[in-house]
Amino acid sequence: MWFFVRSLTKMSSSNPVLNKLEQRASEADQVIEYLKQQVALLKEKAILQASLREEKKLRVENAKLKKEIETLRGQLIKTEINNGVKQVDVPVTAPAVSSPATSQPAAQPAKPSPPAPKAGGEDKKKEKPEKKGEKKEKKSVATDEDIRPVDVSRLDLRVGCIISAKKHPDADSLYVEEVDVGEAASRTVVSGLVKHIPLEQMQNRMAVLLCNLKPAKMRGVLSQAMVMCASSPEKVEILDPPSGAVAGDRITFQGFPGEPDKELNPKKKTWEQVQPDLLTNDDCVATYKGVPFEVNGKGVCKAQTMSRSSIK
Repeated sequence: MWFFVRSLTKMSSSNPVLNKLEQRASEADQVIEYLKQQVALLKEKAILQASLREEKKLRVENAKLKKEIETLRGQLIKTEINNGVKQVDVPVTAPAVSSPATSQPAAQPAKPSPPAPKAGGEDKKKEKPEKKGEKKEKKSVATDEDIRPVDVSRLDLRVGCIISAKKHPDADSLYVEEVDVGEAASRTVVSGLVKHIPLEQMQNRMAVLLCNLKPAKMRGVLSQAMVMCASSPEKVEILDPPSGAVAGDRITFQGFPGEPDKELNPKKKTWEQVQPDLLTNDDCVATYKGVPFEVNGKGVCKAQTMSRSSIK
């Protein structure tokens, strides 16, 4: 038996096939170890990527919360301003840091006091805070306009008289009108009404006009207002003011007080937000959220025949 084992051992040591198998087994062990290392690295990389995604998500949420806090803070300041609470800026100053090399001795000669201002003169340094205060007041006024609710009170709707109208020289679908809205000079208005209103019906007639849109050129002609109409895809009717109304009369709405904006800011989209709630009711009366277009003491504005129609 011992002789057989010894012979087998000698055979294996001298057999090149067995040597090659042993070498491949050793290489396989190395490959397996390498693969284990790669798997461990991939796990670490996946964990790191997940951490980076979570960190990015938290940064986005923090930025959003910071923005919301700034918005709420701004609203609080505006509310306080409206309620008469005076705003005081608190200066932020860094504490002075002294070092042995730069510290000065405690006892210093007293500096001479500045000369007193001359009688009747004004201290120039005192003028600056007053100017800053004036700027703050101007900013607060602009802020008050920004926090006003977006409703029909922001629109400058007036009774106007279309003095004359003619076709636009460069656009077949447009009229160019001269309109009296109660100002020293008439306004030029461009309207796309050629397909809906005959030219003879555009002469010397009363209408309702939106007067605080930002003036805009339409095919080369500057339009300074907009004629308000009941409108559908098939039909358009100019709104009629009440009998007895005159050019310049303001259109008002019960429950929506306030003065209109001097000029609607196109970036704020005020007109676009208010317009969907402008409709004629079952009696053809022009309304905003069910409240009639009214000229105080004279009556309401109406379309001729169009009920439940959009107004624009």
